[in-house]
Amino acid sequence: MNIQMLDKSVRRIPDFPKPGILFYDITGVLVNPDAFKFCIDQMIALYKDAQFDAVAGVESRGFVFAAPLAERLGIPLVLIRKKGKLPGETYQCGYDLEYGQSVIEVHKSDIKKGGRYLVVDDLIATGGTLKAAKNLIEQGGGTVTDFFGVIGLPSLNYEQILSPCRVTTLINYDGE
Repeated sequence: MNIQMLDKSVRRIPDFPKPGILFYDITGVLVNPDAFKFCIDQMIALYKDAQFDAVAGVESRGFVFAAPLAERLGIPLVLIRKKGKLPGETYQCGYDLEYGQSVIEVHKSDIKKGGRYLVVDDLIATGGTLKAAKNLIEQGGGTVTDFFGVIGLPSLNYEQILSPCRVTTLINYDGE
């Protein structure tokens, strides 16, 4: 498995969820065990020596990649969920999507003051979701130093929005 083969596993769905949007569907990677293993192995290679206190996965596909990474690194997994999905006290943050608006939240008890966090999602487009996730972690006194996405759309300028944090992706698409 290599990056080119991983790329072939990503499905492209035009005009979803609305006209003019080209949706990159990561489920093609998930149904291909070799592609999924390749992603997790690449993440482990990238972060095995990093000093994170936790991995934060963004709902919902970010969970799929963040969970095995956290387990293999031996550190906690923090779930960043859509509003109304968590039963305890939460921090909340609203943000703009490429095609709408939303609110995410995290349990207050899951964020440790002074903790260092890696935030993981399947795809990084505008960076709005990840910036909101960073805001949630900072509300609890934590620090986000890195963001990871399997797919990146750098033409949408997410690196500028997420600066000065490091942003790492396995595949980048520009205006396909």
